[in-house]
Amino acid sequence: MSAAIQVRVIDDRTLIDRFKAGDREAFAAIYREHQAAVFRFAFHMTADTIAAGEVTQDVFLWLIHHPAAFDPGRGALASFLVGVARKFVQRRTRNARRWLPFDDAVPVAAVGPDLAGGIDAASLRKAIGRLPVRYREAIVLCDLEGRSYEEAAVVLGCAIGTIRSRLHRGRELLARKFQAKEKVS
Repeated sequence: MSAAIQVRVIDDRTLIDRFKAGDREAFAAIYREHQAAVFRFAFHMTADTIAAGEVTQDVFLWLIHHPAAFDPGRGALASFLVGVARKFVQRRTRNARRWLPFDDAVPVAAVGPDLAGGIDAASLRKAIGRLPVRYREAIVLCDLEGRSYEEAAVVLGCAIGTIRSRLHRGRELLARKFQAKEKVS
């Protein structure tokens, strides 16, 4: 573990301990430090700023009620909070699918955007959003969020090799989507 990450884990541990003891400023410091990363992850996973804001709020409300759930021995607080956000995004996705009308139940990937103008950020974001969740999570964490394989493995609760294979497969699926669109145009 690098010195910067080790210092951050110690600071996180201290802040969580202070928060558990009733220090509201400690919670505010935790929120200021980690809110943006949680929001970015939720936004990349949902492609919706409102949903990402709600997930972020849910994560920190959950932390208020479960501060003892963070174990600094297992990793950094940032990774822990993104893992909590992942669970909230999964729950939101399950609940949204439960109430889809039959007309909207067609897989979004079957419709596909018109990419005649080449690959732009919006098209890439849409394509990432259409990946199966296991590949999307790995790409969001490692490629968009810049997390290491080790951090992503902690967040997703899997082996580093699994992260690498999901990244490889996810990137391959994205490349195929854009190659197929180029051939059509």
